[in-house]
Amino acid sequence: MGFPVQRMRRLRVNESIRSMVRETELSLKGIIYPLFVVYGSDKRVPIPSMPGIYQFSLDRLAEELEEVKALNIPAVLLFGIPEHKDALGSSAYQADGVIQNSIKLIKDKYPDITVITDVCLCEYTDHGHCGVVERDGYVNNDATLELLAQEALSHAEAGCDMVAPSDMMDGRIGFIRKSLDDNGFNNLPIMAYSAKYCSSFYGPFRDAADSAPQFGDRKTYQMDPSNINEALREVALDIEEGADIVMVKPALPYLDVIRAVKEKFAYPTAAYNVSGEYSMIKAAALQGWLDEDRVMVESLISIKRAGAEMIITYFAKDLARLLRSR
Repeated sequence: MGFPVQRMRRLRVNESIRSMVRETELSLKGIIYPLFVVYGSDKRVPIPSMPGIYQFSLDRLAEELEEVKALNIPAVLLFGIPEHKDALGSSAYQADGVIQNSIKLIKDKYPDITVITDVCLCEYTDHGHCGVVERDGYVNNDATLELLAQEALSHAEAGCDMVAPSDMMDGRIGFIRKSLDDNGFNNLPIMAYSAKYCSSFYGPFRDAADSAPQFGDRKTYQMDPSNINEALREVALDIEEGADIVMVKPALPYLDVIRAVKEKFAYPTAAYNVSGEYSMIKAAALQGWLDEDRVMVESLISIKRAGAEMIITYFAKDLARLLRSR
């Protein structure tokens, strides 16, 4: 049965009817806001390539958290920039590190905010790679696992609500799961960066986290953007090793991957709306080429429509303000 009996426009005649038949709703549920915490004091350092995003020293972090709480953003994802870097990223797993102290502050003053921590070494190593580097420049997978487990355990001991390993070393989910379980943290969930692509969209993040590799690239451990079946194998392995949530990163260029992961595994799925996706929209909006709010909403809806229940996004505060104004 087609036209004229069926007229699709009947359900579009006004906002009230459009809202009744809307299939995907955007809310703050599942929205996660990344925060960059830097060593030192009295620092609120703007990131030029990411308008509206800053590095915060611990003593200034509360200012941002007050706004996060006021806007009802439910969760944050913490990235740390340490005072000292070395070949093994030792600042990543020290008990009084920048992230460990940030966790304690947030859970003490803002216990209702869910604290998720990035588990990786790239911000902490002097070479900028995500693992132990051998003399020939190769990242040693198995030598890295113990360090990642130490880092995750130190975050758990500081009081985080979830750890999120982003390094893409083989076997790290199982290694971290065992370390957490052996130390009494069997109820602490793991959000695995399962399908993390070697993407060109990470540039602004590397400015924010001071984590650009000092030589080479990350193609030997992050995924080839051409592959989707490989992503499904990565997700399957992470689930088998004990991941509670799986993630696809980046989001917008990989909506097909998000959909494939959700359809195959029906598992809690996150997507990272990464720095390059954020900065492109911000830059175009500043030039007056795009309506920032509308493009932001359209982008985030597309990620959710693809199948992600959770979205890590630098737009979290902008979205919260927009939803509040409606």
